Amino acid sequence: MADENLRFKPYDHPAGGWGAAAATAKVLLEQSVVTKGSRALLAMNQPGGFKCPSCAFPDADCKKTLEFCENGAKALAHEATKFRVTREFFAQHTVTELMEKSDYWLEMQGRLTEPMRYDAKSDKYLPCSWDEAFALIGKHLLALDSPHEAEFYTSGRTPNEAAFLYSILVRQFGTNNFPDCSNMCHEPTSRGLPPAIGVGKGTVILEDFEHADAIFVIGQNTGTNSPRMMTNLVEARKRGVPIVAVNPMPERALIKFTEPQDVIQMATFGSTPIASEFVHIKIGGDLALLKGMMKVMFEREAKGEKILDHAFLAEHTLGMEAVRDEVMTLDWADLVAHSGIEEAQIRRCAEIYIRSKATIICYGMGLTQHQLGSQLLQQVANILLLKGNYGRPGAGISPIRGHSNVQGDRTVGIDEKPTQVYLDRVRDVFGFEPPREHGHHTVESVEAMLHGTAKVFIGMGGNFVRAVPDTDIAYSAMRKLNLTVGIATKLNRGHLVHGKDALILPVVARSERIETSAGEQFVTIEDSMSNVTASRGVLTPASEHCMPEVEIVCRMAMAALPESKIPWESYIHDYSLIRDKIAAVYPEIYADFSERIKDPKGFHLDVAPRRLVWLTPTGKANFLVLPGLDVNTPIDDPTMLRLATVRSHDQFNTTIYSYNDRYRGVYNDRMVLFMNEDDRIARGLEPRATVALETISTDGIKRRVDALTVIDYPMPRGAIAGYYPELNPLLPLDYYDRISGTPAAKSIPVRVVAA
Repeated sequence: MADENLRFKPYDHPAGGWGAAAATAKVLLEQSVVTKGSRALLAMNQPGGFKCPSCAFPDADCKKTLEFCENGAKALAHEATKFRVTREFFAQHTVTELMEKSDYWLEMQGRLTEPMRYDAKSDKYLPCSWDEAFALIGKHLLALDSPHEAEFYTSGRTPNEAAFLYSILVRQFGTNNFPDCSNMCHEPTSRGLPPAIGVGKGTVILEDFEHADAIFVIGQNTGTNSPRMMTNLVEARKRGVPIVAVNPMPERALIKFTEPQDVIQMATFGSTPIASEFVHIKIGGDLALLKGMMKVMFEREAKGEKILDHAFLAEHTLGMEAVRDEVMTLDWADLVAHSGIEEAQIRRCAEIYIRSKATIICYGMGLTQHQLGSQLLQQVANILLLKGNYGRPGAGISPIRGHSNVQGDRTVGIDEKPTQVYLDRVRDVFGFEPPREHGHHTVESVEAMLHGTAKVFIGMGGNFVRAVPDTDIAYSAMRKLNLTVGIATKLNRGHLVHGKDALILPVVARSERIETSAGEQFVTIEDSMSNVTASRGVLTPASEHCMPEVEIVCRMAMAALPESKIPWESYIHDYSLIRDKIAAVYPEIYADFSERIKDPKGFHLDVAPRRLVWLTPTGKANFLVLPGLDVNTPIDDPTMLRLATVRSHDQFNTTIYSYNDRYRGVYNDRMVLFMNEDDRIARGLEPRATVALETISTDGIKRRVDALTVIDYPMPRGAIAGYYPELNPLLPLDYYDRISGTPAAKSIPVRVVAA
């Protein structure tokens, strides 16, 4: 039987518009911050204000009074909430009792207010002082037999200054163990693109959208995950720019969108059609689409047409012939079967690309979260190279990242595989010899916990244990640790699945002011298009006992590195000193940091391919071959379906704002399974049947999630989708991209079984 509270009503209205305006008003009311929240929204993404704590899409040119979206407003409302998690709250609940609560319930309890330490006798968190907390951290770290027994996690909300100091602390401590939220999403960008174009970032800036002749959006749900990007897509469509949306799930915002700030559209209930071509791809079929488009180009070149940019290819690239030879061996029947779309549509997409003089290809985790995600991105780089779509206005590759500073953290040193050049700079600037061996990414850190070789976990933000794969295994791994430290604004599951000792440390939020003895401080953020801007909070911190991230990092360093000669105390008070050190370690991109950041619009970090400079071993952009058409291990099982885990519209990463998913028409429940109607009928299931999913694997571990309600949805045959993190128990820890370490969460092999 289906959950009788579940309501499914397909959403036929445009995305955005009055629905977004109503949702914004509702969340401000729910969190009781209508006046406070509205005032803060006026400062969000504005010069002199703070950066949105939600996605990493860049700010516009600040001509708009309101530079925020519905989901940014939700993030702010939940951060500015009037609700508080106090010592009285913890006195009323054991950890065992709290584990029975939902992620949504935990989120709705409000802001953390003071440091808490786990007490095993009472199974409760008890208040402790900051001095006691840092002493406990120092005690555990100094007691380790090896610095490699500690794991140091970073959330993408951590600003540059705190992330940079965190990287220095950890390296002086003696390890490169930096499991990071990037490992679980866009690490294939960081690892896959450098061999191809010499940089692990996108090459597009916001202004390029004004000059593009064609835009491809592949594997990315823009309207939910980066809603401010919709403004750029709307403006492009009004100019007649073709937009090709490639996705296994039709996403409402990429079909039709109403700009909430467009007075005329709002008054007339108007909207803008977005996608000129919707490509209903199979899960994992993107490789076949890209190769099919390239095959069209090579075929026409062979017939004498001038399709490719031969001057660009000759001057700037190597290896095109090998890619051409491999692509030309592919059979059209195989391309159609693997992509799930007709040859005619592949040819239409190729024609759009061929005609365009400047093309942007945007992508999200629909491309990155596969077993060969890094190499799949190299094929995106390949097709852009064929027509010279780098180093010109309106062209390039554009990863649309999630967390607001996940790219910035990577830039300033949160990297388990640092370069030798960087390590030499750290040595020269800070006067210690950093460790040279590679550290752990996320999956490796969980494996280390399981094997008992990790003893301490410190989480700089985030909800690590809910974000990682193999939930049951991850829970048991975390519980083996001697110490877990959660540095956070809100209570989450990661604080309840803990080590023998555990701390919860409340942090000042992005929207809140930072005052030190040297006066008001600001932090900096790098968006997904490499623009660095200042962020100054405007609200009073939720509690006088909340501490800024920079101070927490410095005081952990002072406790764990008693002999350190680095002036940690001075960095607590004056953040400009930190920026000076960032400039010293990264002189090529961060020179004159303190001066350049005074520009209200910030400044762009140098991305060499924009200058047609290729920082690869060959000094050229490299075409890279990925043989065949599979991005995941083929499985010979007629019952198999490919599961993609997705976020709802009322969700940001593991943070659940409600049980609704407006654009997909789901209300009051998250335990749902989106399935093609023919796939449902083929399995003898009634509409709204309750089923379970089991993972198809060979490791002998049974992975199962029960009580899922089947919803007929326009998915391709063989593809299903459900919500993350509820379906993370189905994702094996070992099912990941070997180049990047990113779990293949968009292609989990499963079968439907009786509930």
